[in-house]
Amino acid sequence: MLLKNNIPSRYVFGKIKKEVLIVTAYAVFVAVIYINFHFTRISIPIAVPTMLGTILSLLLAFRSNQAYDRWWEARTLWGAIVNDSRTLTRQVLNFVDTPYNSVEALYFKERFVKRQIAWCYSLGQSLRRLEPLEGADKLMSKEQLAYLRDYTNKPVGLLQLHGEDLRRAYKEGWINKYQQIEIDGTLTRLCNSMGGCERIKNTVFPATYSLYTHLALILFILMLPFGVIDVFGIMMVPLVVAIASSFLLIEKMAIHLQDPFENKPTDTPMSTIAQTIDRDLKQMLREYKEPEEAPKKEQKVAFYIL
Repeated sequence: MLLKNNIPSRYVFGKIKKEVLIVTAYAVFVAVIYINFHFTRISIPIAVPTMLGTILSLLLAFRSNQAYDRWWEARTLWGAIVNDSRTLTRQVLNFVDTPYNSVEALYFKERFVKRQIAWCYSLGQSLRRLEPLEGADKLMSKEQLAYLRDYTNKPVGLLQLHGEDLRRAYKEGWINKYQQIEIDGTLTRLCNSMGGCERIKNTVFPATYSLYTHLALILFILMLPFGVIDVFGIMMVPLVVAIASSFLLIEKMAIHLQDPFENKPTDTPMSTIAQTIDRDLKQMLREYKEPEEAPKKEQKVAFYIL
């Protein structure tokens, strides 16, 4: 995720450090054999690398656009998760109603909201291939955690727990039919957003396109010194390094953006978004319930069997 507004330049150029060293050594080698050993016939018309560079620019531009589209779609999906999480909390807090606003109802709402917070953290962790329930013990009961053991996809299990509570609340008369439909629609949108994130995560960018673009880039760098050595002489070395670094950075940028859930500085900031949801939902919950009526400890109510 993005930890700073500006990514350190050391991190950026560190990604191509090895490639830059190889290009520098190669350019120096070409300059030495041209100037010191007078192998002047190795030069080629500058139009040759220019045409190849133009083709390569189009390939890299297409790849960068596609990679950014994947990153932006991921960010859009998480924006929808923020909105739907707030909507779900508002619906639960305002729709669920029992006579005299019983302690059981207050516990139900708190349980539901905290589980939604856990779902947001769990989804982000799952997309990054990390422990999906890390820290969930602070938000859910042992019974719920035990229920999730049977689920490979923990966020799916959490949505199922949402659905079970929603169905039981309807049967108990805490919500009416139309309210159940509205809340279920919000859960469906959350499920759709989760599926969209998983689609991006599991859809690999075409390997052949990446391979062909990388080969074209290598060929361009190999030809570039021979095209500019006649004009620039020994100054060809920094020129070739600068041009090659630009193309290499663009390629690396596209590679990083095309995988927005890989726990890198260029990722979609899922942890930060989940923390924002955590803050907002807890504030909504705290403002709604009356402190003197809120249960201090988890109560064993027959209604909550999960």
